Amino acid sequence: MSPSEPKPGTRPWFPLVERPPCCKPNPLIEVDQLCLYYGQKPVLQDVTLSFNKGCLTALVGPSGCGKTSFLTSMNRLTDLIPGCRVKGHISIGALDVLSPQTDVIRLRRLVGMIFQKPNPFPLSIRKNLEFPLREHGLRDRERIASTIETVLRDVGLWKEVEDRLDSPALALSGGQQQRLCIARALALSPEVLLMDEPCSALDPLSSGIVEDLIVGLRNRYTVLIVTHNLAQARRIADYAVLFWVQDGVGQLIEAGTATQIFEEPRESLTASYVSGMRG
Repeated sequence: MSPSEPKPGTRPWFPLVERPPCCKPNPLIEVDQLCLYYGQKPVLQDVTLSFNKGCLTALVGPSGCGKTSFLTSMNRLTDLIPGCRVKGHISIGALDVLSPQTDVIRLRRLVGMIFQKPNPFPLSIRKNLEFPLREHGLRDRERIASTIETVLRDVGLWKEVEDRLDSPALALSGGQQQRLCIARALALSPEVLLMDEPCSALDPLSSGIVEDLIVGLRNRYTVLIVTHNLAQARRIADYAVLFWVQDGVGQLIEAGTATQIFEEPRESLTASYVSGMRG
């Protein structure tokens, strides 16, 4: 089956509309009939999507529609929530994410997570980056030092902190802390980055810096970002997905390129949401 064709019997998969030139039609993440429950309460119902490698996809929709739950199912952070159950199928490349045999530590190295509020460890800047490397088995000091410099350069922090790597990470500004958290995720060489409103806790200047950084990560990583900022989604995303609560459960309403979603939505609910009439 061609990557652009829908899977029989399911909602259409990405990509179905004109692809932005920066993205190749090469699905990396495939989600099929995903359902998620907290106890007996359904949170997501029958979500089927595919995400192209190297592209940036914005997940949008009102609060409570399951966007963050969907995001955290990608690297099984849902395992840490008491009573949470996930059904369906998620694959990242050849990896079956929800299989009981899947090495969750390996999965979370492959799929990095950036949270809404910066969460550096209460350690030095250097040790924030050393810690995950050592936890995943890297012991060579030169390689560790080289990796630290590389990822700090990748997020534009190296020149700001190179002379104070042993200073507390918590002494950094909010924007610097968020960039450090992104660097910490990049240190493990992930293929996928999950971002849950990474700019919402920052001031406008810091938000702009982090947003520019996120844009710079496209092509190198497959990025899924939850955002309530529709202007931001329109600026930075290659693709967009709208979730909504219908019949008391989060559901996929529409998916497509960002241009199509914001300029030529197929669903009336999407049109109302992106125009500001709903949500």
